[in-house]
Amino acid sequence: MEKEELKILAQNLANPQGEKGIEIGEMMNATNISMTLESIKKLVIEDDQHILEIGHGNAGHLKSIMNLAQNLRYTGIDISETMHHEAQKLNKEFESQADFVWYEGKKLPFQDRTFDKIFTVNTVYFWENPEAFLNEIYRVLKDEGTFVLTFGQREFMEKLPFTEYDFTLYSNDEMEELISKSHFKRMKISEKEEEIKSKTGNETIRRMYTILTIKK
Repeated sequence: MEKEELKILAQNLANPQGEKGIEIGEMMNATNISMTLESIKKLVIEDDQHILEIGHGNAGHLKSIMNLAQNLRYTGIDISETMHHEAQKLNKEFESQADFVWYEGKKLPFQDRTFDKIFTVNTVYFWENPEAFLNEIYRVLKDEGTFVLTFGQREFMEKLPFTEYDFTLYSNDEMEELISKSHFKRMKISEKEEEIKSKTGNETIRRMYTILTIKK
């Protein structure tokens, strides 16, 4: 891929736009699905809970969440207007239980202690002020709630040709240090490895990622 193509890919991974964004959203859902499902598993979702997903993409995985328990409510929030509309379109069957919110990426437009469980997959690289945003997540999470943060490890991510464009990368130690500066204090770390298809071609690559299960 040429430099300009890599820049466009990086921009659309951060904030998918238009037809290209829809295509990237489909690709992200496919390449990230195992990370997403592993993250959802760590939430231990139970009946009657309200779930928040930050950076839902096209939310092609929503059915997997809704099948886990009874009487769930789901809210997805994203900075991409394209993904906001795409998620609504793809999930019409859940419109009585699911809301999608388009926002500016800094303040979560919810009341304090709204959600039982919160999760986000592959978004932390794009947070402008990570410590402040973690405290926003803390604010809207109920007491004793669970927040799951999943990210590709720095060592793996640095090998990808598009991450030099506006990605902030983290090792496990760097992420632990960041979270320790926020209001969150308790966390459990699990590491995973998997083989995935590259976002820039047809080759297979081995991805190393981390799931942090963080308690209020």
